[in-house]
Amino acid sequence: MKRYVFAALLATSQTALAQQAADAVQPEAATQGAFASISERVDAALTAKGAGQPVQASNWMVAAANPWAVEAGADVLAQGGTAADALVAVQAMLGLVEPQSSGIGGGAFLVYYDAASDTLTTLDGRETAPLAATPRLFQDDEGEPLGFFDAVVGGLSVGTPGTPALMQAAHDRWGALDWADLLAPSIALAETGFPVSPRLAGLVERDQERLSRFETTASYFLPGGTPLQAGQMLVNADYAATLRSMATGGGAAFYTGDIAQDIVATVQNAPGNPGVLSELDLSIYQVKERPPVCATFRAHDVCGMGPPSSGALTVGQILGMLDAYDLSAGPNDANVRRLIGDASRLAFADRGRYMADSDFVPVPTKGLVAEAYLAERGALLQGDDALPEVAPGSPEFDHALNWADDASIELPSTSHFVIVDAAGNVASMTTTIENAFGSRLMVRGFLLNNELTDFSFKSHSGGVPIANRVEPGKRPRSSMAPTIVMKDGSPVLAIGSPGGSRIIGYVAQSIIAHLDWGMDVQQAVSVPHAVNRFGKYDVEEGTSAENLTGPLTDMGFEVGARALTSGLHAISIGPMLLGGADPRREGIALGQ
Repeated sequence: MKRYVFAALLATSQTALAQQAADAVQPEAATQGAFASISERVDAALTAKGAGQPVQASNWMVAAANPWAVEAGADVLAQGGTAADALVAVQAMLGLVEPQSSGIGGGAFLVYYDAASDTLTTLDGRETAPLAATPRLFQDDEGEPLGFFDAVVGGLSVGTPGTPALMQAAHDRWGALDWADLLAPSIALAETGFPVSPRLAGLVERDQERLSRFETTASYFLPGGTPLQAGQMLVNADYAATLRSMATGGGAAFYTGDIAQDIVATVQNAPGNPGVLSELDLSIYQVKERPPVCATFRAHDVCGMGPPSSGALTVGQILGMLDAYDLSAGPNDANVRRLIGDASRLAFADRGRYMADSDFVPVPTKGLVAEAYLAERGALLQGDDALPEVAPGSPEFDHALNWADDASIELPSTSHFVIVDAAGNVASMTTTIENAFGSRLMVRGFLLNNELTDFSFKSHSGGVPIANRVEPGKRPRSSMAPTIVMKDGSPVLAIGSPGGSRIIGYVAQSIIAHLDWGMDVQQAVSVPHAVNRFGKYDVEEGTSAENLTGPLTDMGFEVGARALTSGLHAISIGPMLLGGADPRREGIALGQ
């Protein structure tokens, strides 16, 4: 069934925007296998999502942050493509319609289950620091850390992008369809134009001062000096041209020749804040296969991306510490939240001390998720009140170490998508340009990341080096946590989220909601958030989580209400596929 309607459904009204998005939504539940009209499908999708109902399918499924991206992936899967084929199409489309969060100018982590070989693989497409970078990259002349946005906006923060190489690596390993065909839908939509989503329009409005600093960026997001409006048609011919080059030259076309030269010129000549990225940095970039990191929780193996990501380690630590405790009372129980919150604080203490790019610093990866170590740390949770203080533990090392606590800043952006194909292959991929709109530098139709600001701005503390300090060629520590949960050697859940360092809490809570609280994936990704990283308990404002404020305060926590805009996407895998999309964002799930 042909579902692309890019040219036929173009319009500028909000009604038309909803109709166009509808071409990527799930059929009405009562008519499985028979697609209803556009307006009915819009209503069905909104009703299901609002009611917290999962999408059902028997063959394949994709869930992502924008309907256009979901549609691109769904079309690939309907043609018999693999999850790897679909992720190429999804990522290419996200870079067009959700440019503030991810794209080919950024980096990504992929957790992939190959059904034929029964193998779980993690691929690291994280950005790297330029060879000319030094540990004092984000310090002033007196050695003091720069202000966050003083470092972010401009070329100084740009690392070598890894996403195009990751897309190519995944396709080389597991793809079945033609590479160029996977990019064609994004090329077509970039040339004909797409309606700006309400989320993109709102973010442009809030960030227009920084977006206005660079001529190319301003002309795209602030045409005529006016921020883009929801429903406004947006054409990106430059992005189409870039993808055409990649369609003929593969991912390698991004890293050499004209594209690489333009990236470097944009970074090195950024007004007021030039960077040090070079053509050599681009030409030597490599995707790295890393061993999956797994932790046991409720007789499941929760597996994800190891260092340089802290995601799988920290999620695994939280769940591993909680494995001995009964959490069945649910999300509204203050003692359950106490246990989760303090387990998170303990895990974040270890994260700040030990986790960084393991190619540059020794990371006690096995020790941090060893069952005996997590049982020892979990024993600290006994009691009735919040832990008065937490400190890093002493996981088993096979060498000496002496690291100071990290001092990096992570602000939420990013995107996550999950895919299951008809053969049972599973992709869980988190992709980012770091802060919303990244460095605010735009070249050839895409934004460049500000990923280097995920390094610690301080290089030492008290004369002791910080593990996550800047070093040439190093990959900054991440919180991205693309996850595949295994049961008896088979995948049963694929999940992940954007959200800066709160990603870890979002993913851990959703896994608990699914496995302990008996929630389906749509319910699990919709649960009101309560997240504790460094001591303060953030509860999601305007939700039932705010009712926890008094009881948690009585237990000794500092509590504050705030927006917690996760972007969770999840697929549970069993006799049926069930998909969930976070109601806090614009994503949907689509299956057949």
